[in-house]
Amino acid sequence: MSKLLARFFLYLTGWEAVGERAADKRIVLVAAPHTSNWDLAYLLAITRALDVKVSWLGKHSMFWWPIGPILRALGGVPVRRDRPEKVVEQIVRVFDEAETLTLTITPEGTRSYTPYWKSGFYRIAKAAGVPIQLAYGDYARRRGGFGPTFTPSDDVRADMAKIRAFFAGVVARHPDQVGEIRLREEGE
Repeated sequence: MSKLLARFFLYLTGWEAVGERAADKRIVLVAAPHTSNWDLAYLLAITRALDVKVSWLGKHSMFWWPIGPILRALGGVPVRRDRPEKVVEQIVRVFDEAETLTLTITPEGTRSYTPYWKSGFYRIAKAAGVPIQLAYGDYARRRGGFGPTFTPSDDVRADMAKIRAFFAGVVARHPDQVGEIRLREEGE
């Protein structure tokens, strides 16, 4: 999607792109909330309008012919969700080999309600030694973009508290499908 086309799409839909991508050459971009197929369209438009090329993970079943080649051209990376431990290893290798990479992950892992975020984004960032940047799409304010960046620490609870604080007040397209922002690893 070209920058001009992205800006036109955002103009037509009344959306605004805000923020800046972190200066780091390699980052995990955590995009939330994710409750609609429209989230991908807005993510791609916002990142292109801000002149940022992103890659994003999607379930392998989305990449069927003839849509698969188009999704790959738009930065899509198919993953098999039935083997999550292999995904983390594969993506860490991709980071090791890439000079620059903005890998977008939706931590809910689905558009439907889920009680926990999947921890893959966190495990990938830690294992690859790259920072996490937060990104959002707020349907109530019709704006989306980039938020703060941090390096994951050894204190997952403190890191998740930062994430929860940032996403407080961000409204999904389908708010009833948004679960709590926490990892199973945080415990009760």
